[in-house]
Amino acid sequence: MKVEQIYTGCLAQGAYYISSEGEAAIIDPLRDTKPYLDRLAHDAVQLKYIFETHFHADFVSGHLDLSHDTGAQIVYGPTAKPGFEAIVAEDNQIFKVGKVSIRVIHTPGHTMESSCFLLTDEEGHEHALFSGDTLFLGDVGRPDLAQKAANLTKEELAGLLYDSLYNKILPLADDIVIYPAHGAGSACGKNMMKETVDTLGNQKRVNYAFNQPSREAFIASVIDGLLPPPAYFGGNVAMNKLGYDHFEKVLGRSLEALSPDEFESKAKLFGALILDTRAIEDFAPAFIPQSVNIGVDGDFAPWAGAMIIDVQQPILIVADPGREEEVITRLGRVGFDHVLGYLGRGFESWLASGKQIDRVERISAEQFAHTVDLGIDLVIDVRKESEFLSEHVEGADNKPLDYINDWIGKLPRDRHFYLHCAGGYRSMIAASILQARGYRNFTDIIGGFSAIAQTNISKTDFVCQSRVSKK
Repeated sequence: MKVEQIYTGCLAQGAYYISSEGEAAIIDPLRDTKPYLDRLAHDAVQLKYIFETHFHADFVSGHLDLSHDTGAQIVYGPTAKPGFEAIVAEDNQIFKVGKVSIRVIHTPGHTMESSCFLLTDEEGHEHALFSGDTLFLGDVGRPDLAQKAANLTKEELAGLLYDSLYNKILPLADDIVIYPAHGAGSACGKNMMKETVDTLGNQKRVNYAFNQPSREAFIASVIDGLLPPPAYFGGNVAMNKLGYDHFEKVLGRSLEALSPDEFESKAKLFGALILDTRAIEDFAPAFIPQSVNIGVDGDFAPWAGAMIIDVQQPILIVADPGREEEVITRLGRVGFDHVLGYLGRGFESWLASGKQIDRVERISAEQFAHTVDLGIDLVIDVRKESEFLSEHVEGADNKPLDYINDWIGKLPRDRHFYLHCAGGYRSMIAASILQARGYRNFTDIIGGFSAIAQTNISKTDFVCQSRVSKK
């Protein structure tokens, strides 16, 4: 038996590859399926099943492409209603893969079809639980995503999650290995550990959800502190449930190199968003006007989803030469299939064309410390609330990037302000959006709060983030 966790840090997502005696199963695959196909070929095994723990919201799964390419059957838990051919399993139904077996455990709460998969090894020992978004390490799946589809409140869904965990998961043996669908950084939970594998016994000890005195206390603790989910989640659920184009087809139509004139023409004709994926140091001094910067070397896909929102949005790409396919692939992971092409030869071709460029005004943290008048000047901190409460510049105003569409229209246009995040990545996203919407009256701080904290500027007392929030 072979069990491999295939973890993608950008999405904080874990897929799983299981093989035994010439057969294999894959759990919660990503959309770009080549790594799985390569493993199958290397091991000379046949993919028999593709197990989906639920209809994912934060990424587009690779179940349809894998099934198309291998003939493997797709398996969901009870109550699932996919818009394509799949096995909708019964609770406790067992599937054989070589000499191992996988039992479906229906665990509604995160969503109604949510299920865990219990792996029993060749010796008949219950070895591992692939817990999907039902059980994370240090946390459980948020119960507010499926309210509309289930016609239930988040409190009612949290109650179902309690029943699933306490009646079906808690009684399992302590030595069972827990393989969750997500880790720290995912928006599917609020308090996840940085580790990606643990034992159920340890989770029984350290996971707050397993240590509540009552069902009512569990419900209250699980829904406390939940932030609104990213707006692109609904589009991803629909694609996972109803279907999508094969990813090779998406790549084929998206990988079109465009001249500056063609690029500019398509942007105007289709109302396309210009997405510049270069590093902030390259973007800030020169970029195509109206571009939005989301650097591919950061948490690219989740921020693209959070900022762009509409998976039908036409997109044009500016990328470092040679990285265009990577950018399109990572956009496809979160459902953005309408890339119209990319700027051939990168941004240098735009510069060479003599077309108009824009820039972001920036200063160092030391310059900021010497010039800012705290209490008078406006300082906008776009970090998460928990980061802000942990420590911030005295008098700064917290406006998390996640909610920029809610607060951008309330910013003054006739008063200068300073802008920063933790290290510069998020504030450059905000800066590019601000300038695209006509704001020119601000200055970005290079290095963000990490650099500011090294100056003598007045700051609030430090409080550990784990004490101020579970977000």
